[in-house]
Amino acid sequence: MTTVLDILDKGTAYLEKRGIAEARRNMQMLVAHQLDCTRMALYLRFDEPMDESDLEPLREALKKRGEGVPVQHLIGSVFFRNHEFACDARALIPRPETEELAEWLTKNVKLADDARILDMGCGSGVLGVSLAHDFPKASVLLADVSSDALALARENAERNGINNVDWVESDLFAAIPTDSTFDLIVANLPYVPEGEAVSREVRHDPALALFSGKDGLDLIRRFVPELANRLNPGGTVALEIGHEQSAEVEALLKGSGLTDVLTLNDLSGIPRFPIARKA
Repeated sequence: MTTVLDILDKGTAYLEKRGIAEARRNMQMLVAHQLDCTRMALYLRFDEPMDESDLEPLREALKKRGEGVPVQHLIGSVFFRNHEFACDARALIPRPETEELAEWLTKNVKLADDARILDMGCGSGVLGVSLAHDFPKASVLLADVSSDALALARENAERNGINNVDWVESDLFAAIPTDSTFDLIVANLPYVPEGEAVSREVRHDPALALFSGKDGLDLIRRFVPELANRLNPGGTVALEIGHEQSAEVEALLKGSGLTDVLTLNDLSGIPRFPIARKA
């Protein structure tokens, strides 16, 4: 008889041998998903026998995880700021750093009831949809060059009951009317330098959502000069960037005429979030 605890222990050992970080947590997520319960509920079910009908799909998922398929793709969802979002290969897997940015914006940016927010390069929509939830009277536009990503973002808005959002397929501002201006613009654009090695899990993300030229800043160089014309007076822009990119991005923001430019550190101490305002 194989119990829940047995499969947790064996699966953890299997993943550890294959170099999977946080193997125990990954295994808990897979088992909890298969049993349709929370990870915490597993502690009350350690001695419960597992039926073969659960073990067979779990073995297949475990094999794929050992090969580097992200656990978020295997369970099909991810939690971001207490909301559950669908997660698959159509868009970047949400990173904890992006969650930090969403928290900071909600606590520190003051918006009028009729504010307009733009999430540029929205991917799965976690940032824009979360802001639409936190600023329920604002109008939020989610933009992405990928129709697949936009479809996923739409699903996630519907999944979380968010109605104050709209979508546009656009290469940066190309398809956004020139008279459309915003009080808050957020952007987690691709920033990985082309040719840089990434983990086998990250390789399952769309290349379109990862890489941006030799130093990772090609898209940001195209994006920033437009900001002064797209922000309302007093409006804020917030970006997410890679390590060792803050100095150049700050210079771009200042060169575009924005003020109060600074870069916030993430919880690991990396300068991660450039912030600026339009005077």
